[in-house]
Amino acid sequence: MSVRKVTSLGEADDPGPLAPTTYRAAVIGTGFMGRVHTHAVRANGGRVVGVAGSSQDKAERFRTVHGLDRAVGHALDLVHDPDVDVVHVCTPNHLHAPLSLAALAAGKHVVCEKPLATDAATARGLVTAAEEAERVAVVPFVYRFHPMAREARARVAAGAIGRVGLAHGGYLQDWLLSPEDDNWRVDPELGGPTRAFGDIGSHWCDMLEFVTGDRITSVSAQTSRVNDTRGAASRPVTTEDLVTFQFSTRGGAIGSAVISQVSAGRKNQLFLEVAGSEGSLVFDQERPETLWSGSRGRTALISRDDPALSADAARLVTVPVGHPQGYQDCFNALVADTAAAIAGHAPEGLPRFTDGLRAAVLAEAVLESARERRWVDVPEVEEG
Repeated sequence: MSVRKVTSLGEADDPGPLAPTTYRAAVIGTGFMGRVHTHAVRANGGRVVGVAGSSQDKAERFRTVHGLDRAVGHALDLVHDPDVDVVHVCTPNHLHAPLSLAALAAGKHVVCEKPLATDAATARGLVTAAEEAERVAVVPFVYRFHPMAREARARVAAGAIGRVGLAHGGYLQDWLLSPEDDNWRVDPELGGPTRAFGDIGSHWCDMLEFVTGDRITSVSAQTSRVNDTRGAASRPVTTEDLVTFQFSTRGGAIGSAVISQVSAGRKNQLFLEVAGSEGSLVFDQERPETLWSGSRGRTALISRDDPALSADAARLVTVPVGHPQGYQDCFNALVADTAAAIAGHAPEGLPRFTDGLRAAVLAEAVLESARERRWVDVPEVEEG
């Protein structure tokens, strides 16, 4: 079994040693994602220079818990800090674009949580800004970094399942099931006009397109709300709890998906089945240690210690089978590959701002389709 070892940011033993580089990060945001990003930077030997929060008190509490040197209440203080190489934007959605633009203008590399922007036009402007600044600009579609997701991608690309004709699945959660459940993501002023699709549906579509190497070209969608009010104040809600959609792809496949943040008992199930003329593959993010493979002749579970594992899947294996890899490991790998890109290399599958634009374009097509109750063509996005 090939086990990838990252000894320091910018260095990896598979594939080949990379030129060392510094990775001095500013983390903007003190919530769950700020914690995940902070851990990923440190797990790879990087340094978190400081954290910025919505208040000085929140930033200071985060600094104390995580043992950081600096806490600030104003994000731009860190964005313009000469000791910062990379800005990690982990704020509510409406701040993603302005903070990323400020970081790029200051000459920093950027890792911005999705959605890259709450509308496609702004996302397109961010792609242009990153290109003009010649900076590495990444959106964490981190489920790509599960080794078995990479194995599914490699097998499809190698023709192991034949011509793909069908793809289906969904992404189900239950954390907003009750009307008492509330979060800033519910507010379109903070989270944007789409919630369930923008938050988790974008991950499913990215996984579909990443695994198949194909692109969704048209969608027919429905949206729904289970709760029209939320929180103690029974605040009216306009964003969706549920999305179902059909789609067709450039390569001729068709499929469907169900996206929900109100499915009781479902915690984080991203499920994708891809069916071809010779076989099928299933990836389930809640059971990421194996990949289901089926054909007319046999079915099998492929695990991370399979001797025939593709090189790109094997390089993401960090511990022996029996020691589960999970969500944080995916983030750790994303930061390692971001560092490699900063060092001048081109790691396979690193999600860039063009992928964030792709998600924004898909989100607008889904909302338009649901609103007008018709099939909608998805605009092309130039590949980065």
